[in-house]
Amino acid sequence: MAKQTLQRLSWMLSRVKHSAAARLPSLISPQPGHLTIAVTASCNLRCRGCRYGRDFMVGEKLSLETVLQVLDDAREVGINRVRYYGGEPLLHPDLASMVEHSTSLGMDSYVTTNGLLLREKIDDLYAAGMRWLTVGFYGIGDKYDTYTQRQGRFEVLDESLACVRARYGDRIEMQLNWVLMRPTCSVEALEEAWQFAERHRMAFIVDLVSYSLPFFNDGPEGELAFQANDRAIVDEVGAALKSLKERYPHRLPQSRVLINAIPDILMQGSGMRLPCDAYESLWIGADGTVQLCDVAFRMGNVNEIRLREIVYGRQHRKACRDAFSLKCPNCTCRLNSRVLKHAESVRRYA
Repeated sequence: MAKQTLQRLSWMLSRVKHSAAARLPSLISPQPGHLTIAVTASCNLRCRGCRYGRDFMVGEKLSLETVLQVLDDAREVGINRVRYYGGEPLLHPDLASMVEHSTSLGMDSYVTTNGLLLREKIDDLYAAGMRWLTVGFYGIGDKYDTYTQRQGRFEVLDESLACVRARYGDRIEMQLNWVLMRPTCSVEALEEAWQFAERHRMAFIVDLVSYSLPFFNDGPEGELAFQANDRAIVDEVGAALKSLKERYPHRLPQSRVLINAIPDILMQGSGMRLPCDAYESLWIGADGTVQLCDVAFRMGNVNEIRLREIVYGRQHRKACRDAFSLKCPNCTCRLNSRVLKHAESVRRYA
């Protein structure tokens, strides 16, 4: 109860801060606590909306030496959580060594993966100290294989997740990141994904499709993008998500405010003006590029300059304020915290 009360108080204070910062942007300053590292641009899938593994940062991969140095700097400047990302991070031969180093520094360390290589990699990652992972998800069976353009991969994913549970039980927390885009926007697809997550004892997160990511597009002939006439089905899926949130609040940990707002966010796209709190994060690409997030605000490159020399500088401060003011493509990242810090959205959707 005390923890929940403190959390509510924290969100209230954040809303006050964001409301004031709308008039006084100088109130926004760097507070990085979360770092995403895209350790490699290589990928073993060819998802219809993704450019990784094809024409985005082709062949780029961070060296173990560089990542260890980044982790040391990140911990020094106050970052306490690191997410290993890609491409497909399990393709990096030194991933376990990276995880071992970040956990030894006391950093909360997790991996976002397509899950295909978990059977081969999970023992080393567990020994390195990793205790949770998130898995991108695009549908059941043939739907998954069609979207990823690799036949038979859904079966591999299913078996890999079952392997993790068989070996480590609930000692590893797993989270299913269901990507909500036009091909997956149906109550049937939602129910299938939910049952899949339930079978593997996974938390369920809704990731909204974003066309502003530099490595993403809306697919051949715009097939992934929502159209104006999709409102009815978007509302139907939104209602189903609300029902799941009411019945299983802990398995769907995103806030009720966000769940209620999802239909409007999908239909309004970048027109949904939610001030960004990327001042709490940093992103490093497979080529060493340091940005506030994976969409915009380049600040340097860790192959050329130490991370500790980039963080909190003038360019970092400006990037934080520009991101808050949405002087960017306005993506769908960090939506849960953004909506909870936006007083108008809380009033409208709570």
